[in-house]
Amino acid sequence: MGRDNDSYQQGFILLGFSDRPQLEIILFAFILVFYILTLAGNTAIILLSIMDARLHTPMYFFLGNLSFLDLCFTTTIVPQLLWNLWGPEKTISYYGCVSQLYIYMVLGSTECVLLAVMSYDRYVAVCRPLHYTVVMHPRLCLQLVTVSWLCGFLNSFVMCPQTMQLPRCGRHTVDHFLCEMPALIAMSCEDTMLVEAFAFALGVALLLVPLSLILISYGMIAAAVVRIKSAAGRKKAFNTCSSHLTVVSLFYGTIIYMYLQPANSYSQDQGKFLTLFYTIVTPSVNPLIYTLRNKDVKGAMKRILKGEKVAKET
Repeated sequence: MGRDNDSYQQGFILLGFSDRPQLEIILFAFILVFYILTLAGNTAIILLSIMDARLHTPMYFFLGNLSFLDLCFTTTIVPQLLWNLWGPEKTISYYGCVSQLYIYMVLGSTECVLLAVMSYDRYVAVCRPLHYTVVMHPRLCLQLVTVSWLCGFLNSFVMCPQTMQLPRCGRHTVDHFLCEMPALIAMSCEDTMLVEAFAFALGVALLLVPLSLILISYGMIAAAVVRIKSAAGRKKAFNTCSSHLTVVSLFYGTIIYMYLQPANSYSQDQGKFLTLFYTIVTPSVNPLIYTLRNKDVKGAMKRILKGEKVAKET
């Protein structure tokens, strides 16, 4: 770290999209709109799941946590990004960069595991409906969410120090719009093969293991749906899982492509737009995905907008 002491004073320059100045004002408006949608949609999900006792179920407990993650995830990135897009100043302080990297990795890793937890909840709902309330009791739900957060913190506390301690030989320019691990690794002036291998191993553990559990859950759900004789029953089971499956596809499709590849083959331009998609677009559409096909959420929203008294727990 002694070779990079000047990083503490100078901070970093986030290049972002400065090589496309004509695109920056368009991106500013685009990102601002999606950020407002993210704030409004995810805040609404959290408030509805708290205020309406009909939504005090494991599914909406996990959904509320996902919405909270998405709110924090975008707020970690978007204000700094909007500031850099609006004016010529592209800098971020050293400690601001460290904080962004830590929080970004905690929240992203936590969401990977939480999506697997939500798939288990859907498996129990479809395959063991009569035992759902017994299996998915509040204590287990809290334990599963806690495990998700612990995995996120563990990944961040292992990888972030290794990333920030890489020698940069006076380099301060990050070829990205945020302090993201592959871009910071690419700044190093020494061999990073060991760090990349360690990052790849953790990436497999935190991406492919939860994804495998999700695929197993949905394989068992699909087998159970095939055995349902009534068309109405199959439709109900499909509606129960379709929203979560859509969110999983959007999130994992982009993040696996980005992180499970060596940093030396990492295309920064491609990486920037993919990161923009899963950090800005996906959190804003998640509430829409979960509400457009969800009668419970739409019903709770209508009751609150009409000023009706929400149901009380017995």
